[in-house]
Amino acid sequence: MSEMEQYGRSSSAGSADAVENSEPQAGDSTETKQAKSEIWEWTKALLIALGLVFLIRQFLFAPFIVDGPSMQPNFHTGERLIVNKIIYAIREPKRGEVIVFHATKDKDYIKRVIALPGETVRVEGDEVFVNGQPLDEPYIREAVEEAHRNNKPYNRIDMPEITVPEGTVFVMGDNRSDSTDSRSPMLGPIPYDRIVGRADLLFWPINKFRLIH
Repeated sequence: MSEMEQYGRSSSAGSADAVENSEPQAGDSTETKQAKSEIWEWTKALLIALGLVFLIRQFLFAPFIVDGPSMQPNFHTGERLIVNKIIYAIREPKRGEVIVFHATKDKDYIKRVIALPGETVRVEGDEVFVNGQPLDEPYIREAVEEAHRNNKPYNRIDMPEITVPEGTVFVMGDNRSDSTDSRSPMLGPIPYDRIVGRADLLFWPINKFRLIH
């Protein structure tokens, strides 16, 4: 075999080796790009999800934890609720609805709407009168009847008649003898702009899961 043939074969082999060596490098580069692309897609999805959570909590719905006995027997300490924050941007509160509102700069309360703007309201014993008529309150009826069977009043905090100012609602806790609410001069009727929203869903504990309205 001539030196030229040997040289040709040697060169061909070298070229083949060069091609073989370059192929894994190209593959590695493609895999790296794919990995980076996948990471970026996951990052975008996470950012979008976080943005949606922020928007939902800020403008639509928010969790609320019940703290205190004022809404017993219907709500208890530690129960977790979903508050509908958008509903009162669409319409005004209605009687009987359970609302969450800013009681102070640092504290939110949960109470029930009893009287609406322009209505008169007074509390005498276990009766609430709105516009001079006794209010039907099925949400506490059983608790009131049980108190009467034990020869006890359900409510010990009366209030003379007032007129609910425009742009506010009169609220009370379901646990009438253990509630700081609109009967108190410290709180009074609640202006609309202090209402966070309507309590719509009890989601924890799971065995008490229910719609509120």
